[in-house]
Order: sequence, then C-alpha cells, then structure tokens
Amino acid sequence: MKLWILRHGEAQYRARTDAERELTSNGREEVLSSAAYLLGQPLRWIIASPYVRARQTADIVRQALGFADSVVTVPWLTPDSDARRVLENLDLYASDDVLLVSHQPLVGALIGLAVHGNLQQAEPMHTASLAELEADFPLAGAMSLVGVRHPG
Repeated sequence: MKLWILRHGEAQYRARTDAERELTSNGREEVLSSAAYLLGQPLRWIIASPYVRARQTADIVRQALGFADSVVTVPWLTPDSDARRVLENLDLYASDDVLLVSHQPLVGALIGLAVHGNLQQAEPMHTASLAELEADFPLAGAMSLVGVRHPG
C-alpha cells in the first residue's frame, strides 16, 4: 500500500467555527502545487476530513488529477482525531493506494505513529505539505516514509 498524506492548504483565520474555515487563494495555489506530485499515481481513494478547508483541498486535487470517483468524507480525520484510530480505519483500504486530506496536529502525529510506532516523533507538516509512505499494511511502526514535499 502507498499512503499519501496531505495537509489542507492555507485557510482563512476567521470563520464562525474552525470547521467552516475556507481556503485562501494562496491556499488553493499551494494545493495545486502539491497535487502536481500526485499526477500519474494510481490512487484508488481520496479520503478527507469533513472540515470545509480539507474538503476544498480534496476537491482541488480530485479535479487536478481527473480522479473519477467521489471524495470520501469521514469523521475520523479532524484535527483532534486519534492517529491510532486512523490507522485502524485504514485497514479497510490496505490493498489500495490512498490519499488522506486532513489537518495538523493529526497528520504529523499519524506519520510519526506509522513510521516510528509512537506519537512522540510527529512529522512537521506545513499547509499543503504532502507525505508519501509505503508498507504492506498500515500498522504503527511498520510504514516507511518515502518523503515529504512542501509547496513553494
């Protein structure tokens, strides 16, 4: 399995709630820059947080790649979600290449857990940073970090 983890692009600082913050024009450009690295990848799933900025990020990637399927929105990819629960849920997708679109601190914690097996070694992820991981199964400490690309 190849797992791509994308942090949403730059978002507005203010909205009625954190979940309603939208991407800025700069954030949209950041996402397009990161999406370019996914061209030609055999993605089977794009899975996103229900927060507006993550859904917008996933939609930009979907359009840029010409991805035919819909984005799957799940409640277990919000900023304060448990990285262990994310890995458990990814077990359903273990035979496929997956793109997750989510937030800090979750994405950094998830990469640290997947690669190092603990939550103490979180990966720094800027807006629209894209991490690539590989493994046979999405297990804590069993995935290899191929690389992280930062936009710009």
